Amino acid sequence: MTVLAVAEHRRGELRDVSHELAGAGRELADATDSELHLAVVSGDVDAFGEALVREGVDRVHTVDYGEEFNHDVSVQAVEQLAGELDPDYLLVPHTVNGLDYAPAVAERLGLPIVTDAVDMAVDGNLAVTREMYGSKVETTIEVDADRAVVTLRPAEWPQAPTGGDATVEPFDVSIDESAVRSTVTGFEEVAGGDVDISEADVLVSVGRGIEEEDNLDIIRDLAEALDATVSASRPVVDSGWLPKNRQVGQSGKVVTPDVYIAIGISGAVQHVAGMKGADTIIAINTDPNAPIFDIADYGIVDDLFEVVPALTEQFGG
Repeated sequence: MTVLAVAEHRRGELRDVSHELAGAGRELADATDSELHLAVVSGDVDAFGEALVREGVDRVHTVDYGEEFNHDVSVQAVEQLAGELDPDYLLVPHTVNGLDYAPAVAERLGLPIVTDAVDMAVDGNLAVTREMYGSKVETTIEVDADRAVVTLRPAEWPQAPTGGDATVEPFDVSIDESAVRSTVTGFEEVAGGDVDISEADVLVSVGRGIEEEDNLDIIRDLAEALDATVSASRPVVDSGWLPKNRQVGQSGKVVTPDVYIAIGISGAVQHVAGMKGADTIIAINTDPNAPIFDIADYGIVDDLFEVVPALTEQFGG
């Protein structure tokens, strides 16, 4: 039996979700007594292939075709890999790119697909856990089939540890160029795209408690003192005080920084869904019953307008 997970890269770098897929794939492979194979399509596949050699990975397949993600190339390459390996389960990141090609691959292979998985278990059949109603409810879907495609939500599984002795093998793919109907001609971020909060090590995130736009200056001062990046919850973005690309949460970006400082953020489930994967969470809020304290490693129950400047001064700002 085989589990095949497809890695993802952007602008020349593997995305963290690739290593999370390796961790999730290993769990699934252990539960089904399977081998875990990883694959990467396009880009610097030699470097990507070596980086994907992690503990628990049995083999890595590299498809050297093109530089950037391309829907038609990915569909053909993954379909051919699956045809060669005949995996029981095909795992794909639940990302813009993953959702672009995974349904097409599933349709071509005649497999069921379950999207946005936050957990998986095997007890006879595969059971996939998803969240519904703004992450307020979890539902478990039992897959009534021996094989399936599953897209995994980023930041829900730990990354596979570095190391291991997987073999890296090139896979000779035969791409039908007449079926490649699109070409990537460049990469352009949306407005404010100079910052990708999903790549930040330290995030200083601000919520409705900041009260008004002019007060954001104290948040920026703290971020500068910590060499951190400023992010926000949805109310701040909806107010137009920060651009959309700074929003953390279910309708924003999923982030996994080393440190996440939530300032004036209550901790609504939609926001928590986007940041609960942070290594260390620090919350500052006047309400001791705010839900953010349920997941915080450290909490400060006090007025942010007193605490934040004091922290900035403490860190030399």
